[in-house]
Amino acid sequence: MSPLRGIALKLTAVILFVVMASLVKAASAIPTGEVVFFRSFFALPVIIVWLLWRGDLVTGLRANRPELHVLRGLVGVGAMGCNFAALTMLPLPEVTALSYAAPLLTVVFAAVLLKERVRLFRLSAVGTGLLGVGLVLWPLLTVSRVDDTALVGVAFILTSATLTALVQIHIRRMVRTEQTSAIVFYFSLTSTVLALFTLPFGWVMPTPAEAAILVGAGVFGGIAQICLTSAYRHAEATLLAPFDYASILFAILIGYVFFAEVPTVQMILGSSVVIASGVAIILRERYLGLKRVRARPNMTPQG
Repeated sequence: MSPLRGIALKLTAVILFVVMASLVKAASAIPTGEVVFFRSFFALPVIIVWLLWRGDLVTGLRANRPELHVLRGLVGVGAMGCNFAALTMLPLPEVTALSYAAPLLTVVFAAVLLKERVRLFRLSAVGTGLLGVGLVLWPLLTVSRVDDTALVGVAFILTSATLTALVQIHIRRMVRTEQTSAIVFYFSLTSTVLALFTLPFGWVMPTPAEAAILVGAGVFGGIAQICLTSAYRHAEATLLAPFDYASILFAILIGYVFFAEVPTVQMILGSSVVIASGVAIILRERYLGLKRVRARPNMTPQG
């Protein structure tokens, strides 16, 4: 374990994912399905080189239960597509802030689908976090003349957050039989194939500049995924999880510099509430995990 290296890799992944999102936003003239294809297809060479470098290619290509990968691909590509569509309709900071609803919804789905025991503390944190999401949404839903494009964008990003939460629940089941490298590889493969089904709905020939942006989104996305996966080899998930929220800082910076997007007071306040709720849940999970570890040595075998 090397916590500092894990944190560095996690922050690198966070930054690269925001860069990827900004590239997707810059390519807003390209149909979403086509963007998903480029993002997925050009991540594959990066992932394959990484697996070869680790000597893990055989493991990465072994799917013990292919149907789980297909389902993960279907739900995951839906989440990605909705997220990319939202980026063409909403400012980058708002999309980033609203995507923080996913960890909160994961707690809810874990209780409902996995029958995990969720106590009052976590439920209260989830409720508070959702109030923060409402604060972010407030300016978009209460203006005198509601922007239909913004409303559709909100629907897309909330759908993306819901599907992302479901993906997280599904991955918790997948890791019982599938290697992490296989999950990473087959998601990029299945999302590439699934994106091709959007071809009849209208693809366009990108300009050289747009093609470079789309390829860059795929490469950066692939590298970010590798950094994220590698980070968890060097540090515990509960230590790394809070650094996800650093993405809002980079999203605000990139949105302001490259897209002239000025964050609203409500967005900053709502994001702060959501982040505080998410960190509270993470710290609570860490506390309960440590408590369980301490309790094990004191447990006496039952005859």
